Amino acid sequence: MQNEVDQIPFRLMNGSASSLSAYRGKVVLVVNVASQCGLTPQYEGLERLYEDKRDAGLVVIGFPANDFGAQEPGSNEEIAAFCTSKFGVAFPMAEKLSVKGDERHPLYGALTRARPQALDPAGGAFRAKLAGYGFTSEDPADVLWNFEKFLIGRDGTVVARFNPDVEPNDPVLVEAIQRELDKPA
Repeated sequence: MQNEVDQIPFRLMNGSASSLSAYRGKVVLVVNVASQCGLTPQYEGLERLYEDKRDAGLVVIGFPANDFGAQEPGSNEEIAAFCTSKFGVAFPMAEKLSVKGDERHPLYGALTRARPQALDPAGGAFRAKLAGYGFTSEDPADVLWNFEKFLIGRDGTVVARFNPDVEPNDPVLVEAIQRELDKPA
């Protein structure tokens, strides 16, 4: 069964057209990323997760966005160079887009409609920390910050969403990924 999320087109850093349907049969972790964020070191963990589980069917896709504190100001070329030189990123990277507001890419609109609430094992601590810096969200379904994660099952269904402070090696995330990988392709 096709769904709204996997049919929405986006462009990869190499300029080629894509959509999540190109990864049908794989488990996909969609992550909005930024190069100048306190969470940027998560690139290392995301790459490790990708390397460890890609043969089992996991794909990580980074979607650079400059929506939070102007923490991704670079061009697509600058972002790609940073990711490969600093963190050795080999997982697919999309071209820079917006994940919230009036300029929000349709893919992120569909992702947030499919999963309007993120899993938050820390019980709101990250949201409270952001509020302390003056960053609040008008719509609780909006992406909260850089490095929020959406997990897409092999059939293209959005099965989970994780707060930005859920690290790539967090057991909650790793177990959710493994559950999806264990399902038949």
